[in-house]
Amino acid sequence: MRKMIITLLILFPLAARVQAQNPAIREGNKLYREGRFDDALAAYDKAAKKNPDNLTAAYNRTNTLARKGDKEGAMKGYDQLLANAKDPAIQQRAYYDMGVLHQQQQQLDESITAWKSALKLDPDDKQTRDNLEKAIREKKKQEQEKEQKKDQKQQNDKKEQEKPKPEPQQSKLNQKEVEQLLKALEQREKEVQKKLQQRAASSSQPEKDW
Repeated sequence: MRKMIITLLILFPLAARVQAQNPAIREGNKLYREGRFDDALAAYDKAAKKNPDNLTAAYNRTNTLARKGDKEGAMKGYDQLLANAKDPAIQQRAYYDMGVLHQQQQQLDESITAWKSALKLDPDDKQTRDNLEKAIREKKKQEQEKEQKKDQKQQNDKKEQEKPKPEPQQSKLNQKEVEQLLKALEQREKEVQKKLQQRAASSSQPEKDW
């Protein structure tokens, strides 16, 4: 199964004017591009502490967590952005990146839901639409494969049930041969009993007195 490859939509910053006014965000963006994610997080935390209402720092910080590999922390960050942000642009980007994180964890249904929400906020976003179409095609393919496996299993079970059951093994001897065999066994048993009786009789006779 071909894996969809979708990257995070990282935006720095949400407004050039905000970046110019906040050196900490500008520094965080620089550190992020250099791959120094822990230092970038510290810079964004500094910016958020200085201006808690500035969601640019929160958004970029959340994306940095995602790039660092902290998917759980990033998902919590996107949830907080969606709860606090009034700007549809921030909400749309948060939904988009949530979709990417879900896709990376093979959570196809969740990624489709997130991208649908993002597309409602920005119907002209081609990247979101493309990702959503890929995810829907992938889900349809998975459902078809699942249905095929189910049908195959049912066919195999049906074939197994329709297999003829083995008949009880019949004796290869006819009735006459069976009777002869029983008589021979009975005769042999009589001979054995006769020999045992003879031995018992001989052992019970008294020895001669010389």
